Amino acid sequence: MGTDIHRTLLTDGHLDRLHTVAQVDTTTTISTITPLTHSAPTLTGTDTAATLTDTALTLTGTAPSLTDSDPALTVRLAHAEVLFTHWGAPPLTEDVLHRMPRLRAVVHAAGSVKHHVTEAVWKRGITVSSAAEANAVPVAEFTLAAILFAGKRVVDVARAYGRTRTPPALLPYYRGHGNYRRTIGVVGASRVGRRVLGLLRPFDLHVLLHDPYVDPAEARALGAEPAGLDELAARSDVVTIHAPQLPETRHMFDARRLALLKDGATLVNTARGSLVDTDALTPHLITGRLGAVLDVTEPDTPPPGSPLYTLPNVLLTPHIAGSLGNELGRMTDWAIDEVARYAHGLPFAHGVGPEELTRSA
Repeated sequence: MGTDIHRTLLTDGHLDRLHTVAQVDTTTTISTITPLTHSAPTLTGTDTAATLTDTALTLTGTAPSLTDSDPALTVRLAHAEVLFTHWGAPPLTEDVLHRMPRLRAVVHAAGSVKHHVTEAVWKRGITVSSAAEANAVPVAEFTLAAILFAGKRVVDVARAYGRTRTPPALLPYYRGHGNYRRTIGVVGASRVGRRVLGLLRPFDLHVLLHDPYVDPAEARALGAEPAGLDELAARSDVVTIHAPQLPETRHMFDARRLALLKDGATLVNTARGSLVDTDALTPHLITGRLGAVLDVTEPDTPPPGSPLYTLPNVLLTPHIAGSLGNELGRMTDWAIDEVARYAHGLPFAHGVGPEELTRSA
């Protein structure tokens, strides 16, 4: 997201809100935190909310590292009681946490905390909050659009129209197109998956759900028919994936399972690229047997010669389903609300625990 993500997330209005509940330090962009070779000082004074930004994503070495030679920064870290983090925050290891003896909470203005919240954070009893629920909103909206567009064959129709400059004959060309009584398979009742299920309710669609942690009664309460993963793959006109990236979910859509999808089905992946075996999927796309909406792939960026860029039945996007542009403000608002709850002695509304991370993104 670039080295200036904190300036996008923390606009003047957002900073004003933070300043009402805490002293805020946004003066330093932090890419790495270096352990001290001596004990951090014990300090007293007003509690501080410090800020960790995403410079680790794109830095070329110009931003400061937190080293022993920066005594002012050492003092600021030692004061910090709350860390307001977002994309690219450095890992909070035991050595790093030693530099922040007063740290009590980590508020993440983004989705997954797996990249920077380590076991040491939990061992110290530090509470953690995430704006993953806020980030789920645009992903679910993107998914809904992808599902409805898949039913109408919007991508391949638009490309055919652009190629021929002539509208196709309506009745023969569009036979079988449409969203009336289509079967939609939702894989994973995650934050995004549940929002997708809610957004699908107003439409004349039959929805299947596979999630090993959801019992049949809960699936029906969510508006879906429970189904095994193979059954879902075989019955669905559109399959949309919202499972976490875990060792056991890698290539959950492998060659065998992809072969189960019915002819003409569309696979939508806004979760993680590793959940689909791209090499196994590509032949189905080249022949036109399947269509796909792929916001994530493995690798993250397909090689320049990949057919995914040009196939008429594939919509390939560069991981844009999540929060972008003004949607970043939603995550910031949710995170600031959490800082305010902490300042008032209230529990987080969107707290994250170590047990949740074993089955979430």
